Amino acid sequence: MIKNKTEKRECLHCGSELFGRRDKKYCSDYCRSGAHNEQNRDYSTYMRRVNNILRKNRRILAEHNPKGKSKISGAVLMEHGFNFAYFTNVYETKKGGKYYFCYDQGYIKLEDGTYALVVRESYVK
Repeated sequence: MIKNKTEKRECLHCGSELFGRRDKKYCSDYCRSGAHNEQNRDYSTYMRRVNNILRKNRRILAEHNPKGKSKISGAVLMEHGFNFAYFTNVYETKKGGKYYFCYDQGYIKLEDGTYALVVRESYVK
């Protein structure tokens, strides 16, 4: 709490003198954003890395599934850099099969070791 009106207040990010409202913490939007970005740097880096993997997975699935349904070997997916540990959601069928999706592009492992690729149309609507 400021007791004296002449007491100088400083921006929490750059240290420059603050003017205006008593509860003001930053001198500008630039400093406010900079402080927020610094505070969340580790989390943002992690999220960016995971999202890049998911986007790459989706791109690989889309490239190999231009018509909406196709089959491909797991080796081909891995050669292109597909990471099976990352997906956005799982859809379980009534028979117990599991489709793994990277956004709208999905796959399910078949008994012969290949993968069936599908597109989930409900994401687009």
